[in-house]
Formats: sequence, C-alpha cells, structure tokens
Amino acid sequence: MREAVREREFREFAEARQGQLRRSAYLLCGDWHQAQDLTQTTLMKLYASWGRVRRDGNVEAYARTILTRAFIDQYRRRSWREEPVDEVPEPTSAEPVTPELRLVMQAALMELPPRYRAVLVLRFWEDWSVEQTAEALRVTPGTVKSQSARGLVRLRGLVEGLAGETSGR
Repeated sequence: MREAVREREFREFAEARQGQLRRSAYLLCGDWHQAQDLTQTTLMKLYASWGRVRRDGNVEAYARTILTRAFIDQYRRRSWREEPVDEVPEPTSAEPVTPELRLVMQAALMELPPRYRAVLVLRFWEDWSVEQTAEALRVTPGTVKSQSARGLVRLRGLVEGLAGETSGR
C-alpha cells in the first residue's frame, strides 16, 4: 500500500513540475531535446530518492539541484577559460522587452560557458539566493558572486554584439 502511495505522489509531482523543469533545462542547454533528456534524468534520480526527499520536504529545490548538477556534469570534462576585460562596461538603461530581445538574450545565454550559464539561470531566472545557488553547484557563495558578476558582464557584451547584428540587417 505504501508503494502505491509513493508512486502516486511522485507521479503527481512529476506531472505538475515536468514542464517547468524542462524550461529551466532549456535555458541551461539551449536545446529542447537535450532539455528533455536532462528532465528525464532529473526525474529518474528524484524517483530513486523520493522517500527521503519527500520526508525532508523540499522536493522542488532538490529537483532543481539534480537538474543543475546533471547539466554541469555534461560539461565538466570540457575545458574553458575566462577572458579578462580591461574595463567593465557601464550598465545601459532599461529597455522594454521585445520578442527580438528575448531571442537575442537566449542566443547570448547559449554563448556563455556552462558554469556561468548555470549561475545566471539559477540566480536570475529561478530567483535563488547566493547560498542556494552555491549549495546546488557545490561551490562557495563567493564563487557564485564572482561568476554572477563575470557572467553578467559577458552576457551584456554578447547581447550588445548580437543586438547590433540584428539591428544592422
């Protein structure tokens, strides 16, 4: 009887959250097929720990942590370097969000290294705290802060470059 209840509870959670997990996975990887794979991996790992996670009570955070770690694990073997800049660009004024800007932002996000992308998605899309992000990524809060700052600088530069390309067409 307990197994049937466990199955039902997991199925209800998976059905309710699968779309949201897939959207977050897409923001991380930029490919719907890979996002679906990441979502399935997340749900499989979550199911394996369902009894314990459900008792602990923060199933949503645990699922997002699994998703983020699965994404990072895919890129762990790839090497990347940070590129220092001489000057930090001044922030630009807020502009209204248009469909074109969303596409530019998505393209720019995909150009970032996976770790920067993961930090920015968790911090600004998922609205996680520095501490939650650090725990999910298994890094220090200082690393989250520095990668957020560097990732935002690179993202702004990429957005400006891509926006210039699309407006010049």
